Amino acid sequence: MKRRASHFSVIIVGGGHAGAEAACAAVKLKQKIALITLDPSSVGRMSCNPAVGGIAKGQLVREMDVLGALMPRTTDTAGVQFKLLNLSKGRSVWSPRAQVDKRLYERCIKKALSGLSGVKILRGEVINIILNKNKLSGVLLRGGETLFAPSVVLTCGTFLGGLVHVGEKKTQAGRMGEHQAVGITEALTSLGLRSGRLKTGTPPRLYGPSVNWAKTRAVFGDTGPAPFSYSTKNFSPPNLPCHNIKTNRRCHDIIQKNLFKSPMFSGDVSGVGPRYCPSIEDKVHRFVKKESHLLFLEPEWVTSDQIYVNGFSTSLPEKIQLKALRKIPALKNVEFLRPGYAIEYDFFPPAQLKSSLESKQISGLFFAGQINGTSGYEEAAAQGLLAGVNASMYNKNQEPLVLGRDEAYMGVLIDDLITKDTAEPYRMFTSRAEYRLLLRYSNADHRLLEKARRFGLIKSAFYNSLHNKLELTGQIIKCLGGSLSKEEVISLFPNLKTNTVPHVAPAKTFLKRPEISISSMPKRYFSVLKNNTLNPHWAREVLLEVETQIKYEGYIKRQRNQVGRMLKQESVSIPPDIDYSTINTISLEAREKLQFVRPETLGQAFRISGVTPADISVLSVLLYK
Repeated sequence: MKRRASHFSVIIVGGGHAGAEAACAAVKLKQKIALITLDPSSVGRMSCNPAVGGIAKGQLVREMDVLGALMPRTTDTAGVQFKLLNLSKGRSVWSPRAQVDKRLYERCIKKALSGLSGVKILRGEVINIILNKNKLSGVLLRGGETLFAPSVVLTCGTFLGGLVHVGEKKTQAGRMGEHQAVGITEALTSLGLRSGRLKTGTPPRLYGPSVNWAKTRAVFGDTGPAPFSYSTKNFSPPNLPCHNIKTNRRCHDIIQKNLFKSPMFSGDVSGVGPRYCPSIEDKVHRFVKKESHLLFLEPEWVTSDQIYVNGFSTSLPEKIQLKALRKIPALKNVEFLRPGYAIEYDFFPPAQLKSSLESKQISGLFFAGQINGTSGYEEAAAQGLLAGVNASMYNKNQEPLVLGRDEAYMGVLIDDLITKDTAEPYRMFTSRAEYRLLLRYSNADHRLLEKARRFGLIKSAFYNSLHNKLELTGQIIKCLGGSLSKEEVISLFPNLKTNTVPHVAPAKTFLKRPEISISSMPKRYFSVLKNNTLNPHWAREVLLEVETQIKYEGYIKRQRNQVGRMLKQESVSIPPDIDYSTINTISLEAREKLQFVRPETLGQAFRISGVTPADISVLSVLLYK
């Protein structure tokens, strides 16, 4: 039997969303990749909810698309319902979301990775890393085989020391029915890295025919939605419904009486759980007076009889879960295909990482995904993409791809992880981005296209297509600088008397009025779109972006000024070997935090919790000496 090759450029440990994106990004940069997973059949698996995107997460997916990721294109292929969220609010928080066919999504990811000639998917379990003078040189597999590479990306997710809880029953597993990963935590902690323990949960899966669908409310997506990926053509997805139901007092009473049987609630699970995705036990306990909680019944794939109960994460005993759900009229006779469960797992606080996601202690070792304390497919995929790029840049001895907080939600994500304590699973929200007006879902191409090209992450055709879109946006804004005729003004304001028509002014001046939309403007301003082959979906987005830039011009300018002030702090580098313990003029808490995090810039130092403006002033004086 022919022995498999043991020398690679980048070794990726884990085949989830982070691992898949890391492999895809690294192979584009001419790297030879080994993707090691416990089970090759599970690569790209959506282990929890059948959805991609959502509040702030949709922005992440759009940004990843500009950088050549798999997730956006795969979502467009596997999506069964698309919706733009937060339309009643300002445009800075509009976010796309899609329900997907989980099985089709997984097949598409596997197909995409198998089509990459530089990627080898290997079955195995990494139990240790191999160092040579504190630099990475490879990994050791269970069974004794060694694989060599100058850089490694760890994307182990919930498999790292995973322990599944259903009531009092405990099972060592990374997911229900799948093996945990053992050895990496011990290996890394022996080298001085700090680990922690987190927990998360998943809802039960219902047998579809046992649901009384007549007692649910069907919820559909948008008609004529835009795809996630700019490369998607001929986009006409189905609009399959999800269904809403509500819990009730009888359901709550059963949960309340059995709280002591829930390991997530009782404290039997040692890890910290996600604040923003609480278990049903937490919701019932914390909101005692609330009569009901909204649940979404989501089919996991198109032909699925397996229904995901979004909003009912639990670790109660299976019989109690079933009893509580059967108090809901639509679920009176419901049957389980799988109970809900909690899982606790190891993670490594990401303050130990550089902004490139490389370990500060071990050169060539990168971390991405839930191992960094995050929650969600999108957060994991975004980290995987950046880690894959930067592992490749490390091998080439070139500068890493680092995105600023003003450039991308991906930049906010990484900066938050490396500067703030991860006391609970981190989830992305629009509120985490102080420059969110600049980070709209609709302008990801404006922000990231040139970086994608410079790092070699996209093909020329894709670049040219998006560059054309950006040029059209600029051309239309320039055209709207032209004046409206008196007749055109009257058509915009039909209730005005002729003698009160305002003096001739640029069209964009009128567009700034809240009651005027871009669709009301004379069509001559958009003639450039008629003579262009731009996809109709993106033609609509061009107009949206034009309208947004004009209507929000003053606010955008104000935020850019804020960015300018922030960048002054970011330009001040901090020596990596500075000994904060000797700086007695800053607070003890600040010294301890700075010593652990070891920020790369003054801006990063300012964002560390426990570091005050007074501490930054002292540090600034020392750095400018």
